[in-house]
Amino acid sequence: MANPEGESVDGPLRLDFDRRLKLEFHGSRITTDAGLLAYRELDDALGLTDMVGDELVDPRTGKNGQHVLTGLFRQSVFGRLGGYEDVNDADRLGRDPAMRWIVGGRAVAKQAASTSQMGRFETEFLAGDENLAALVDLSGQWIDRVHARHPPKAIVLDMDSSVSPTHGDQEGTAYNGHFACTCYHPLFVFNQFGDLERSELRPGNVHSADGWRDVLEPVVARYRERSLRRYFRGDAAFAAPDIYEFLEAEGYKYTIRLKANAILQQSIAYLLTRPVGRPSNHVVRTHASFSYQAGSWDRKRRVVAKVEWHPGELCPRVGFIVTNLSRPATRVVAFYNQRGTAEQHIKEGKNAIVWTRLSCRKFRNNEVRLQLHALAYNLGNFMRTLALPEAVKHWSLTSLKERLVKIGARIVTHGRYVTFQMAEVAVPRGLFEEILRLIAQLRPQPPPAPA
Repeated sequence: MANPEGESVDGPLRLDFDRRLKLEFHGSRITTDAGLLAYRELDDALGLTDMVGDELVDPRTGKNGQHVLTGLFRQSVFGRLGGYEDVNDADRLGRDPAMRWIVGGRAVAKQAASTSQMGRFETEFLAGDENLAALVDLSGQWIDRVHARHPPKAIVLDMDSSVSPTHGDQEGTAYNGHFACTCYHPLFVFNQFGDLERSELRPGNVHSADGWRDVLEPVVARYRERSLRRYFRGDAAFAAPDIYEFLEAEGYKYTIRLKANAILQQSIAYLLTRPVGRPSNHVVRTHASFSYQAGSWDRKRRVVAKVEWHPGELCPRVGFIVTNLSRPATRVVAFYNQRGTAEQHIKEGKNAIVWTRLSCRKFRNNEVRLQLHALAYNLGNFMRTLALPEAVKHWSLTSLKERLVKIGARIVTHGRYVTFQMAEVAVPRGLFEEILRLIAQLRPQPPPAPA
């Protein structure tokens, strides 16, 4: 697509099934990603990417930079939101009219950054110590901006690790026996709204809870002075006394799964006997609550047990949860089970944002990529939680990418205006208008006029 207008120099393509049809390619006057403009509107209403100018350091010393740092950052984040998970497509996206207007500045009249410019931005500009640290903190700052407009009454943190398979000779890659592949092993903290509070890329062979304090403590610090009910959930990988003690000192209520052992099994032995009589055709579920102190613990803690007898199974399914909640055992288990939403959020990140695409050779560059993926994920999740009408509130990030982002549009330029003539398939005009109305409500309201 060397032609700046995007037309093929070889003329239109023809289809044999009906020779009346011609196919022409106009890359700079037609877009398949017009829905990204709604995300840019949301970004502007919340002032998210505008924060970059204050947080990131521009290492360029000359005065002939074609694109400002904020524009390069927008191209990185919105490109990933649109399904372009690395910079390989930057040349084509640089001519895309939707992307040019999203980037703003000189890109509107000319074009956005090229592949080489985006490569330098991500692997040189953002890979410096100061900029990477700012990038890691940016997700939390975005979430704080959202909470300033919609203050929550409680915060629930879910911590979990995941797998990012690797290919080739990449720094930090290692074989992980649990996942049975060569990979990276990133760690994530989500809140109950699905926002990614913080993430960290780790080598593939570390334990699931390795470095938990570096990821969790900055999130806890952000909420420390706020008047909120605070909770934490984690699987058995986070069943460690130093985590319990940290959460208790910070005033968090927690539910963390415990691995079974002989002492725990003995404590509920009376529940492990098969019920007398004909087996039920439904799951028979019982609960117990008792005090327990492992050898490495400084004191006793409450443990809740769940025992399930499933039809056709000889032995029961048993689970244990250590908690400092005072709720009845059934409610403790129900609260812990909601932790499964964190696994769903990770799947969304993998499928909709493709944050497993960490293909750089250097570990530091892949750290940058993971943070850019995280920011794209959060922007997509803000759209899902803040600006979707009730009729489409159930849409996942994948559905949003396929239906809202991927709207085709033809661009018509007039003297003072540029019109995007949008296709109406999955998202009709009325729905798009309602999304924009909800976004407008997120903008700061002017102070009332003096009486």
